[in-house]
Order: sequence, then C-alpha cells, then structure tokens
Amino acid sequence: MRFIIRLSYNGAGFHGWQIQPHDPTVQEHIEKALSMLLKTEITITGAGRTDTDVNAVNYVAHFDAPVMTAAEAEKVRCKLNAILPAGIAVHEVSGADDDFHSRFDASEREYRYFLHRKKDPFIGNHSYFCTYPLDVEVMNRACRYLLGEHDFSCFEKTGGGNKTSICNVKHAAWEPYIPDHVRLMGFPAEDGDYLVFTIRADRFLRNMVRAVTGTLIEIGRGRKPASWMEELVRTGTRSDAGQ
Repeated sequence: MRFIIRLSYNGAGFHGWQIQPHDPTVQEHIEKALSMLLKTEITITGAGRTDTDVNAVNYVAHFDAPVMTAAEAEKVRCKLNAILPAGIAVHEVSGADDDFHSRFDASEREYRYFLHRKKDPFIGNHSYFCTYPLDVEVMNRACRYLLGEHDFSCFEKTGGGNKTSICNVKHAAWEPYIPDHVRLMGFPAEDGDYLVFTIRADRFLRNMVRAVTGTLIEIGRGRKPASWMEELVRTGTRSDAGQ
C-alpha cells in the first residue's frame, strides 16, 4: 500500500534531503526510522532534493508498506516524531492512491530566501545579512524576466546531472516582511530592513534559487541593470551569473 508522509525539517545539521554515502540526510533518518517501526525495509521518495542547510515546510514524500488502517498510520506518525531528531517533524502519515508519486504529481514548488539589512542577533541562522543598499523596485523588475518557461542552465550548479534545464517559473518577487521577534518583542527595525524573495515554479535545478538570488542582489546593488537578467536567461552560462 502507498502512503503519503508530510513533514517539515530544519536543514541545519543535514546534508540536504537525499541520501549521501557518508553524510547525514533527512531521507536517511526517515527511512531508518520507518524500517525499524514497520519491521521491513522502507524506501521513501521525496518531492525533490534540497541542498545542505535548506529548510522545508510541508514537504511531501511517499513510501510503500504493508496495509495499515488510518489509526495505525497515526500511531506511526507519533512514533516517528519520538524517534527522529528534533530537526524533523512529521505532520501526517496517510494512505494514498497506488499511482501517487510525490515528485511527479507535484504541480508547484516554492522557495523563500530571507535577507536582512541590519545586524540582528536573532535571525542569523535563517537569513542572509546584506549590508549594501538595495533597490527593491529594480530587483522586482529583473524578476519579470524569470517568469515563464525557459532554459535556466545559467543558474544550475555545474555537473547537476539534470536531464533538462527547462523550468516554468510562475512567480518571482521581493517584498518586505516583519519577523516575529520584531513584531512581538519590539526589536528596533525600519521599513525594508527585512526582505523575502519568493519564487515558485514547476521544478528547480540544483543551486538554482541561490544563484538567482545572488544575481538579483547584484542588480539591486546597482552593479548590473535589470536587463542583465534577460541576457542571462537567454544566452548566459553559470560563470556569467551572480554568486
């Protein structure tokens, strides 16, 4: 029987989602825990790979196992949360159609990249500290060139091994936000001190979001015009794009 597992994880301490030969990963921890609980070898398939230190919220995966009732699946969820490291939380284990596939049935994936522009001792592990002035309007103008179906090999890590570098980006934009510690505890902040970049697509390439973000920061700093993004998407290579 096929089961869906929905979870969130803090990427710190894990070398991404996918199993690695010598490094701890989220997939490895879950497979070992499930195999122990169900007393059979379990292989789990995730919606996609995430890089080292990347966090995930409501990540979807699937696995095949002997038939369980809804109550038994809920017990498995509770036991998983007791066994797994503190950085992994399982929200749901439930039955699925036999042909469900967490990767191929996903219609969209979304990344958010957080950035702060003033020193903040409470957010460093989850946000990039950028001390340069940024023109958010110009950055969002550049984001428009990302929209639609394009070959994004200019943002793909060399040797990524993807069969295709074509992705369909459906949303890309920067906007200010207010972190909880600013809103709830009154940490001193001004408008624009905290920014979040949201990008949504049918799929992403390895390291693509980091490279896109770095490129947009270069544009926001005034080192390149917004039209540079169009040139990169059309004819650029990874060495042409931002860090």
